[in-house]
Amino acid sequence: MTGPRRVCVVTETYPPEINGVALTLAHLVGGLRARGHSVSVVRPRQPGDERVLAHRHLDDDVTLVAGVALPGYEEVRAGLPASGTLWRLWTRRRPDAVYVATEGPLGWSAVRTAERLGVPAFSGLHTKFAEYARHYRVGWLAPAIRRYLCRLHNRTRGTLVASAELGDQLRAAGFRNVSVLGRGVDSERFDPARRSLALRASWRAGEGDPVALYVGRLAPEKNVPLAIEAYRAMRRAHSGSRLVIVGDGPARRPLERAHPDLVFCGMRTGDQLAAHYASADLFLFPSETETFGNVTLEAMASGLVVVAYDYAAAHTHIAHGESGVLVPRGDTSAFVESAAALARWPDCLPPMRRRAREHAASVDWSGVVEQFEAFLTGALEAQWR
Repeated sequence: MTGPRRVCVVTETYPPEINGVALTLAHLVGGLRARGHSVSVVRPRQPGDERVLAHRHLDDDVTLVAGVALPGYEEVRAGLPASGTLWRLWTRRRPDAVYVATEGPLGWSAVRTAERLGVPAFSGLHTKFAEYARHYRVGWLAPAIRRYLCRLHNRTRGTLVASAELGDQLRAAGFRNVSVLGRGVDSERFDPARRSLALRASWRAGEGDPVALYVGRLAPEKNVPLAIEAYRAMRRAHSGSRLVIVGDGPARRPLERAHPDLVFCGMRTGDQLAAHYASADLFLFPSETETFGNVTLEAMASGLVVVAYDYAAAHTHIAHGESGVLVPRGDTSAFVESAAALARWPDCLPPMRRRAREHAASVDWSGVVEQFEAFLTGALEAQWR
């Protein structure tokens, strides 16, 4: 059983939403289509979809289902169960495989519907929901969330994760058939050549001033206050240091009120985002809840020295002291001091920035898509045999 396949991706986040999971799925879907496969997407309606709500489909390849905004995080939608819609969709146009990328009620109904139809379902663990719980004052729910995730993923033919480290953790927790699928980066878009002196001037930074950057959601689980604390230490080491924050989320307004001297740029995408990366010098990434952290590779491709905890993408791609700085996970003092040291000795930045760029330029999405294709088609061919 060879040749193009028909794959359906079920997800609660997808472009035009902007986050690491949505962008990863867009690369995987686009990559499979470029390789000749027919790929459809099922996702919840998003606020920007109002103009097409009169139609069931955005186009032949996207099906919209009902969703609700998460409390306290209005821009994130959780898909509601959609077994009836999925049954009608998949009996009319039966997929060869289903990839369930998120584990909410929509994902659960997709797994159950695929079982009923005898369609192989695979899954991906893209978000550490159990770790998020403690940041939203429901840490007591974490054990139940872990049991739920394990049960859901073990009902699929296999689960994809972004790193070997995470795979080992899941296997130890009882997850079965776990495989690793890394991530890539668009090193043509994220390129040091996009550095803009005009943009740096708008941040009140001279060419010799160390500019630190944070890109990501502004939410409790991202630990942004630690990046700000590290920046304060940088200022004490080099008075010209600046901190630029790109992103949006529920914590943005409180942070802006508390730190009026920081540069808050809001959401940026495409070439604008690439220019913001390239115009900084180092990247502060204090999150402890990542399954991967695509922004790490984007920063490295842009020629930034990344300061991050030693896990996920940073563990996989950074050579400590050569292409970035790795800090023991949870060691906040070491994180702060590492950022301050880079500001104190800015002459060490240029060679590290070059090595970061060289490494990231070798990590592209085409290889990741090829692995994803091999995972799906290999599992289907084994089943057919």
